[in-house]
Amino acid sequence: MILLDQPVILAPMAGVTDKAFRIIARRQGCARLYTEMISAKALIYGNAKTRAFLDLTGEEQPVAVQLFGREPDVMAEAARIAAEAGARILDVNMGCPVPKVVRNREGAALMESPELAREIVAAMIRASGLPVTVKIRAGLSAGRIVAVPFAQRMEEAGACLIAVHGRTRDQYYSGKADWDIIRRVKEAVGVPVVGNGDVWTPEDAGRMLSQTGCDGVMIGRGALGNPWLLKRTVQYLRGDPADPAPSPAEKIRGGLEHLDLMMTYKTEYQAATEMRKHMAWYLKGLRNTAALKAAIFRCVKRQEFHDLCGAWAKDNLGVTIA
Repeated sequence: MILLDQPVILAPMAGVTDKAFRIIARRQGCARLYTEMISAKALIYGNAKTRAFLDLTGEEQPVAVQLFGREPDVMAEAARIAAEAGARILDVNMGCPVPKVVRNREGAALMESPELAREIVAAMIRASGLPVTVKIRAGLSAGRIVAVPFAQRMEEAGACLIAVHGRTRDQYYSGKADWDIIRRVKEAVGVPVVGNGDVWTPEDAGRMLSQTGCDGVMIGRGALGNPWLLKRTVQYLRGDPADPAPSPAEKIRGGLEHLDLMMTYKTEYQAATEMRKHMAWYLKGLRNTAALKAAIFRCVKRQEFHDLCGAWAKDNLGVTIA
């Protein structure tokens, strides 16, 4: 069984939770993190880009390596490779709603094949000797809510923690997350259960813990452009005074610091192009940013971000962004 040092967890997000983002989240007091979703098949075929997702060098543990796939032997071999690379916890993505993943009977589609999913988890544990967790959804659709029996099968297979996103695959990220399904899973299994879905504020996290009895809250989209939410939630749940929400100037500075950290691990061009979406998230909710966002989506160099954001901050906030 995995014990949670504190109940705030950063959700695994493809194209988002890279090394730079994880380091930022750790600085904000988030005790448990995940890699981006890694294709087991690409990993065992030696794909260099995929292998790079396993780089945990210099990071404080624990960081869970999240794998996806549908063949027990392939998942087992990928688990072994991850263990050799230094992973200490493995996670199986059984909740991804992306069509190309589901069509390949991976991600959320595995919830329709509980015996196959059970074989995958058991095979990964045997091959790696590591703790294995799973991330699931409520089910594939409103008429196929299977989270409770599925979670029970995962526990039987040896999964030591289950994260439940309270939406169906068909919902993607729309509508309202059903926290009651999280409660029902928690009541049905003996391993820790983490709730995911619609945690936008520290108070939301408190309500989820109270309403579901879950052991931890997983924050995903709420942390995009707002990593401060992680620290503020940790503080709130501890009963400490929470830091105020970041000011517009703090958001701009945070975005530029994020870019500079990304450039430590990536080429300038790669960091700049990947940072475009992140900076748009940092700017969310700020007034008069339409032109700034449009210009940022043409940036290919670090200095372009700093110049554009510096000029905007001086004109709109009357502050200098170093």
